[in-house]
Formats: sequence, C-alpha cells, structure tokens
Amino acid sequence: MLITARCGIPIFATGGIGGVHRRAAETFDISADLAELGRTPVAVVCAGAKSILDIGKTLEVLETQGVPVLGYRTDAFPAFFSRDSGYRVDRRLGTPRALAQVIRVHRQLGLQGGIVIANPVPEADALPAAAIEACIEAACREAEAAGITGKALTPYLLARLNTLTGGQSLRANTALIRNNAALAAQIAVEYAAMTRA
Repeated sequence: MLITARCGIPIFATGGIGGVHRRAAETFDISADLAELGRTPVAVVCAGAKSILDIGKTLEVLETQGVPVLGYRTDAFPAFFSRDSGYRVDRRLGTPRALAQVIRVHRQLGLQGGIVIANPVPEADALPAAAIEACIEAACREAEAAGITGKALTPYLLARLNTLTGGQSLRANTALIRNNAALAAQIAVEYAAMTRA
C-alpha cells in the first residue's frame, strides 16, 4: 500500500485485509494493515477482512483510524470466504463510477488515510459462513495446541483451512482475488477519466 501511494497509484486490489486477530487481548496480534490504512491515501479493494480474524474488532480499529468502509453492491461487510460477516459497511455504493467519485473527493479533501472497498466473493464461489467458521475454530485450536503464534499463525491457518475444506477455501481465495482485481480495474478506469477531465 505504501509503495502504491508513493508511485501515485490511488487504487489497488488484494484478497482480504489483515486486522485484529482472535485473542488479541492476550496476544496483542494486530496487523500493520490497519495502521497503514489509517495513514496512507490509497483505496483498497478487498473481500473484507480475512475470516480468521476478529472482524468486529478489526472494523472498530478502522473506525478509530478514520478509514471509510464502503460496500460494493452490499450492505454486509464480507468475511473473505463468505459474503456476510454479520457486520455492516459504512455505506453501500453500486457502481465503479460512484466508488471512483468517493476516492476523488477523499483525495481532493487531502485526507491522509485510505478507503476500504469491500467486494464480496462471487456467490458461486462463497463458502457457507457456519461451515467455514467451524473449520476456522478447529484450525485455531490446533494452532494453539502446537504453539503457533505471531507471523506464522496466518499461513498455518490458511493451509489448515485448505485441508479442512477439501480445497474449497483455496478455490474461493482464487475467485475473490480475481473478482477484486476486476473491480479495482473498473474503478481505476473511471477514476482516470474523472481526473483527466
């Protein structure tokens, strides 16, 4: 995100943002993504926060950092593999042009933080929230039993989820990053047209 901003690129896509890990009250494991979003003026298109995180606390930190959370054609904040985390976005917008307009105004106002654009995984590739949550809880218990923490935790959990879902989580991950890249490109085209005018 920092490199993107320094290159003058206002929009980029990722799979899902990092955030506040489960049990963060004990581990203090909070992704640097949240601090960067609070200080770097780039719009990040994502499928929400990684579902292995504490999504409610992640959204609270984003609010504290002054980061708007916009939903693309959704009122629900997605949970990476599933389309609805049970939390809401700040505002729903229905077109890449509308999102580009928000980014343009954000930059014109000189606001220093970023924008989160939540783009749910395509419906055909989404995993049922209850099923993926059961797998996450199992993987978290296994990680705790094995003493896996810190930077090693996310890769471990994602690999275990791939195994526990029989590869469905990896397929969803691939689909959502393609979906996010396509939306980011559409927003970028609209933004470029606006700023050239």
